[in-house]
Amino acid sequence: MNPIQEPWKLYLGAPFSFSLLVILGAHELGHFFTCKRLGVKATLPYFIPFPHFVGTFGAVIRMRSPMPDRRALVEVGAAGPLAGLAFAIPITLIGLKLSKVVGLSSVEGSIPLGNSLLFYALSGMVFPNLPQGQDVLLHPVAFAGWFSTFVTSMNLLPLGQLDGGHIAYAVFGRAHRGVVWVVFAALFGLGFFWPAWFFFALLVFLLGLRHPPPLDDITPLDSKHILLGAICLFFFAVTFMPVPMR
Repeated sequence: MNPIQEPWKLYLGAPFSFSLLVILGAHELGHFFTCKRLGVKATLPYFIPFPHFVGTFGAVIRMRSPMPDRRALVEVGAAGPLAGLAFAIPITLIGLKLSKVVGLSSVEGSIPLGNSLLFYALSGMVFPNLPQGQDVLLHPVAFAGWFSTFVTSMNLLPLGQLDGGHIAYAVFGRAHRGVVWVVFAALFGLGFFWPAWFFFALLVFLLGLRHPPPLDDITPLDSKHILLGAICLFFFAVTFMPVPMR
């Protein structure tokens, strides 16, 4: 469908757009309400439109005051991905229920998507015995779920001021710089398998790999916050895809 030639068919994109906005909105509102609870000044979320096949670069909030301590870094960093996944997982399951199993010849010319461990598990729940020579043609709602889990994994990378960057600084302190450079080098290396990683690595580099310290940079994390960081590491592992699209 060409939206310029057939603008009356724009409603066909509503299932994808609505599902994606719900998930991304939940992610950013998770950050926002956690900031409010901790006394960190933050803006309401706003979405970043971009003219590509998804239509957005995601959503962001701006924090206008420093983090009070490392525990706050973990809570704010974890709140977004966990809130987003709380919506993404059921929305993905609904989308998979609406998807169709078709022959491989029917999906020729489409974009083959990578499979994270999470998406593979959810697909297996809905399609436990996929016949040989057939594949799942994703419903737009399922694609929104796939894309949102991909965005979650990118946010959980321990780089700069991404969500994973907040958590990495909270766990490792100033020693997190070594982790940052190892992950950045690995991300750059993955660009040889999926060139878009080059662009993302460059973007993160331009935005800054350094993470500002919180006001209290001394008080260590307690076991609850270490566990919260470990949960985020787990979800990074099950959502990350070295080659998201082929």
